[in-house]
Amino acid sequence: MRRLVAGTLAAGALALSLTGCGKSADPVGRLGPKATQEASGAGPSGTPSAAPAGSPSGSAGASDEAYRKWGLTAPLAYAPKPARKPPLPQGAPGRAAVVDRIPVPADDKVVFLTFDDGAEKDPEFLKMAADLKLPIAMFLTDSAASSDYGYFEKLRDNGSASTVNNHTLTHPNLRTLPYAAQKREICGQQDHLEKRFGTRPALFRPPFGNYNDDTLRAASECGVAHVVLWRVSMQINNFQYAEGSALRPGDIVLAHFRGPSELKGSTETQMTARMLQRIQEQGFRIGRLEDYL
Repeated sequence: MRRLVAGTLAAGALALSLTGCGKSADPVGRLGPKATQEASGAGPSGTPSAAPAGSPSGSAGASDEAYRKWGLTAPLAYAPKPARKPPLPQGAPGRAAVVDRIPVPADDKVVFLTFDDGAEKDPEFLKMAADLKLPIAMFLTDSAASSDYGYFEKLRDNGSASTVNNHTLTHPNLRTLPYAAQKREICGQQDHLEKRFGTRPALFRPPFGNYNDDTLRAASECGVAHVVLWRVSMQINNFQYAEGSALRPGDIVLAHFRGPSELKGSTETQMTARMLQRIQEQGFRIGRLEDYL
């Protein structure tokens, strides 16, 4: 069973690797992202939780005016922390588990926001994320983000319960590296992030979504519980899907900290507003990834 799951996830990672991060990425959508399709109906009422209804865990929720300020036509809907975490894939002994979609019920229309790398450090995005209380799982690469880790500390501490996670030291294709080099990339960034932010991340994303058994073994030895992939990536205007042409419950959405030079003149806030609009159009809520892992 583990081999079947791992094989399925590896195939998904390969299909998505061209929309991952780094210089071989497709930041301007040259791969031809499929247009999103509007889905009818709103999300379910949600599972009982101690968190305020309609707000991410640990957040007081966005103000009524915030969505208009950032170009949205309606308030965002947030999924509360579930009473129980869903059953997740388990890693083999000594291996981190791989997850590319959260296994929520079919009627639980919740998706999760993740942002990679850390090259762009737009002050306006800090304001947007704080105003909208966006719960973002950040996957930071040291070579891109370390010039101003304080920026991501502000994003983490803005009241939205965002988190800092590992995306290697230098953003290599890990499948091309031997075990020892992979471990240096992963553990080295674990050490940097723990020293800078006070917590050793439990989540790791391999660059381009590329990994092998050595990656899972090294990640586990570095203290990682889950290797987090994705099924949907945000381009400039629309989503690109690994399968189908619409969001699915539990989708992990990949976006990047990128600026106008990589977004054909669009800003990070404009790209994010379009992403949030697409989520709203399909009737989905936004959850905090760590509440489900």
